[in-house]
Amino acid sequence: MAFDFLVPVSDRVLAHCELLPAQALGKHIYMHTARHGLPVLANVSVAILGVNESRNAFEKKPERLDISEIRLQLYNLMMGNWNSSIIDLGDIEEGETVEDTYFVVKEIVAGLLEENIIPIVIGATQDITYPTYRAFDGLKNMVNLVSIDSRFDFGMDEDLISSHSYMSKIITEKPNNLFNFSNIGYQSYFNSQEELDLMERLFFDSYRLGELISNITLAEPVLRNAHVVSLDARAIRAADIGYSRNFSPNGFTGREICAIARYAGISDNVSVFGIYECENSNQSFQLVAQIIWYFIEGLNFRIQETPNSNSNDFTKYTVPTEDESLIFYKSHLSERWWVEVPSILTSHTKTNSPALLPCTELDYLDACNQNIPERWFKAYKKGFN
Repeated sequence: MAFDFLVPVSDRVLAHCELLPAQALGKHIYMHTARHGLPVLANVSVAILGVNESRNAFEKKPERLDISEIRLQLYNLMMGNWNSSIIDLGDIEEGETVEDTYFVVKEIVAGLLEENIIPIVIGATQDITYPTYRAFDGLKNMVNLVSIDSRFDFGMDEDLISSHSYMSKIITEKPNNLFNFSNIGYQSYFNSQEELDLMERLFFDSYRLGELISNITLAEPVLRNAHVVSLDARAIRAADIGYSRNFSPNGFTGREICAIARYAGISDNVSVFGIYECENSNQSFQLVAQIIWYFIEGLNFRIQETPNSNSNDFTKYTVPTEDESLIFYKSHLSERWWVEVPSILTSHTKTNSPALLPCTELDYLDACNQNIPERWFKAYKKGFN
């Protein structure tokens, strides 16, 4: 069984937890230990999982990622007013081959998904996104993937999978369960025009760093529709992550990336949250710990909402445009917005009602001004292709 390959949480972390105050997160997490084995999965909401595989790193890693230090910083943080039950499964070490590691990651994540447990994956390199995506094989027909990254990571060689090319494998390999890919925070000078053109041809969504910095709430509807969220720490600016040579002067601030993590946690659909490409510095460890904290915080504020015209919890707006009448819904409770996309009806929803696409109030206002929202148009086109 894949869970047999898990390495327990280190004694150093366990000893540290003994000294923590009762309110600290480390006092409320059930851990995989050498003495007691794996924690029970029943009634668990979140599982922390380290993956120390870096052989497919695009740039050679100078040293092994110290996931235990991230744990120390995370467990130091105070517990929120949460109902979530959290376990720490320990780490997956390098297998004999990279493919062996991928297989173990896929099997463990799939096992957690079957138990309705959300894995928080802390990985050395972002190519670990690939086996977390493949974990949905047989569990979900269509998967939406959101990458928080300065690059699209398509790469140039279909036979190579690395932290800069894993997306090529995801979009070309069968079974192809990827319905939509969205990038949050790309920086144009890191991406070729061919990659930008590919994003357009496949009707994928992309949001430039500057666009999001101007209005960080634009990330919320993108994450609300995601099943897998993959965060490349190199999307964070160097000043906020510890001035590593692999990081750019431009990127999200610590505050912005924590807000994005909270949006991911609030999403009804996010089932896997991964953080990759971290560096060994105290500042990096602290920020990654806080990102995880905010994701769990968001998770505890999840609201299951399904807009429909018969519910008093939503207001329905019909916006006639030249080609189409757009139907919007606004929640009275969360003030979130959705728009109907009828073209997805037969292809992907297999239901008797149009698909509901998360959107913003700005999309509604644009429609009122006879401007079809771009996210609606791409979803509409995708439904016919």
